[in-house]
Amino acid sequence: MSTTAKVVLVTGVSSGIGRATAEMFFKQGCEVFGTVRNLEKAKPIPGVKLVKMDIGDEASIQRGIEFIIAKAKRIDVLVNSAGVTLLGATEETSVTEAQALFDTNVWGILRTIQAVLPHMREQRSGRIVNISSVLGFLPAPYMGLYSASKHAIEGLSESLDHEVRAFGIRVTLVEPSFTKTNLDINAPQAIFPISAYDSDRKIVSQAIQKNVQKAPMPDGVATTVVNAALGAWKMRHTPKGEASLLRKLRRFMPANPVDTGIRKTFGIK
Repeated sequence: MSTTAKVVLVTGVSSGIGRATAEMFFKQGCEVFGTVRNLEKAKPIPGVKLVKMDIGDEASIQRGIEFIIAKAKRIDVLVNSAGVTLLGATEETSVTEAQALFDTNVWGILRTIQAVLPHMREQRSGRIVNISSVLGFLPAPYMGLYSASKHAIEGLSESLDHEVRAFGIRVTLVEPSFTKTNLDINAPQAIFPISAYDSDRKIVSQAIQKNVQKAPMPDGVATTVVNAALGAWKMRHTPKGEASLLRKLRRFMPANPVDTGIRKTFGIK
């Protein structure tokens, strides 16, 4: 490995976007570390050093970061890819379920950032890439808490970028749309459903499954992540295709047509 190779940490590389991203960084000549919760069950990724880390556990994160620093002496890029989702009406989603979702999608990212930042500040450089979603700037029925977690990451990322750029660190967002991964295919549902929502929830769930099945594989998102990490800085990156189109529609179209389009996409009147 070249002494000038970027040292990259990608969380959640067991499958999906995280795994594809770790693979692509290695192909770009980077020294790549990928986190998994269970090393024994993790499928190896050629060229990627797997690190046991649970982003829900501060001690686990600290051990993982210390291991990487001991091996590579620095971390140039942090990609926060680990995340979970949840399908259910806002009314029928318990506070406990919402807290568990936020514990991974928001607090997990916060814990990891806070563990990495001291090292980036010391080296006076770094790039943090947070995986958001088009739901970070668009609503989606029956995904209110997931959307809320991604909106939170958008706000955190923009504020953090202002705070750390004096240390040579920049923060950026990647906002994918439907991607063919197990995250949405196997999305858990709220465990205490309310019957009044059954009809529309079923329609939305079927629409999500249909869109995921015809969605592109994670490679396109991974390419966007690598460009966001290694290329010229900008705040937001949307992968080519649907995500970029939705970003333009949200920015330039009146609210009513956007609202109508969202309901049409998810099959509800």
